[in-house]
Amino acid sequence: MILIAILIGTVAAGVGSVWLAAFLGFSMLARYTQHMLSLAAGALMATAFMHLLPEAFESQAGAQELFATLLAGLVFFFLLDKAELWHHGHEHHHGHGHDHGHDHHHEAPHEDHSHDHGHAAAHAGHPHEAERRSGGWAVLAGDSVHALGDGILIASAFMADMRLGVVTALAVLAHEVPHHIGDLVVLRLTSGTQRAALVKVSLAGTVTALGGLVGYFLLSQLEDFLPYFLVIASSSFIYVALADLIPQLQKRLGLRETAAQVAWLLTGIALVMLVSSLAH
Repeated sequence: MILIAILIGTVAAGVGSVWLAAFLGFSMLARYTQHMLSLAAGALMATAFMHLLPEAFESQAGAQELFATLLAGLVFFFLLDKAELWHHGHEHHHGHGHDHGHDHHHEAPHEDHSHDHGHAAAHAGHPHEAERRSGGWAVLAGDSVHALGDGILIASAFMADMRLGVVTALAVLAHEVPHHIGDLVVLRLTSGTQRAALVKVSLAGTVTALGGLVGYFLLSQLEDFLPYFLVIASSSFIYVALADLIPQLQKRLGLRETAAQVAWLLTGIALVMLVSSLAH
């Protein structure tokens, strides 16, 4: 039963987020990507602080060890971001050394790293990066690695509690949508058609199910480490929300736009709480 739930949750999160992103990115609703960032940030923080961390701390594991794991996870994801930025900046320097004054193009390939979610505007605004044939494959490679990790995180949540699994799968789906909007823009340009882009990103999303299987069989042998997996999942969500999503929302806006951001952020939190209560 748990394995079936993991497969359903991982496929819904991995592939469902791609199709929802395609609906938004290939339609007039693409202009509302900023609202999706706010929604995703709220959902991620609520999942981490209201569900995953409390569940981990209810175990027999010591608080000091769990907090140390949380800190290590945050530092790890920070270093991973730094490594990806350096790699893609170095790659861009050699591939486009003739184009001075456009060093900020590293934002577009940064879209494919394993913990960046929602730089759709960067993809849309810098078609030069998408014109490279290799750019599309880099996005797919990054998506696949990230999807594998998401699947393991979803599996760990389902094995702790069915309610946590549902909430985590929905949170992953929500925070992947803005990320996939940018991916689809790049793949649409490198592949030539919307259909080809959708198929490629969807195939990368199916790796989430593979991650779920790996997580299921790994965690069944390492059940004592489940609280630490939950804390690592929390550190991933917290880092993505605070380091990737919210900084994109910190812009000088009018009162109406600011109110909309806050409303969507609170909607993300409320959605997680609602799904949690219904699943429970």
